[in-house]
Amino acid sequence: MSKVTHAADVKVLARNKRARHEYHVDETLEAGIVLAGSEVKSIRAGKVTLVDAFADVDRGEAWLHQMDIGVYAFAHGRNHDPRRKRKLLLHRSEIDRLVSKVREKGYTLVPLSLYEKKGRVKAELALVHGKQSWDKREDSKKRESQREIDRAMASRRR
Repeated sequence: MSKVTHAADVKVLARNKRARHEYHVDETLEAGIVLAGSEVKSIRAGKVTLVDAFADVDRGEAWLHQMDIGVYAFAHGRNHDPRRKRKLLLHRSEIDRLVSKVREKGYTLVPLSLYEKKGRVKAELALVHGKQSWDKREDSKKRESQREIDRAMASRRR
């Protein structure tokens, strides 16, 4: 039985806009992250960057690498290392499935966003594969044509 999540329960804290531009997203999943208190406060303050981040499975555990969480000014001596690797909380079956796809088909695990859900910081991970340069041009053409259509519709309504 699935639980219904309302949009009001989820607050997006950071997005990786570059990931959708650089990769084709095939599948997404939610993962918890093991964080220190100063890291949670920095994330809530918006001092996080997901641009170079990626996830990897090592010895049966999922890890998030290269996610930069800025230092929290009020933590003093109990602060964290900004670019340390952080453990992802996933079920064993999810980890096994991800390992098989990453090794078999050449996929990469990339975080798309960080969000807060019921007071916990979660990561939206995606199984992705790279886009070619013509794919990127095609996407930008579609975006531009959609903007023109929206502009024409807006001016027509007036």
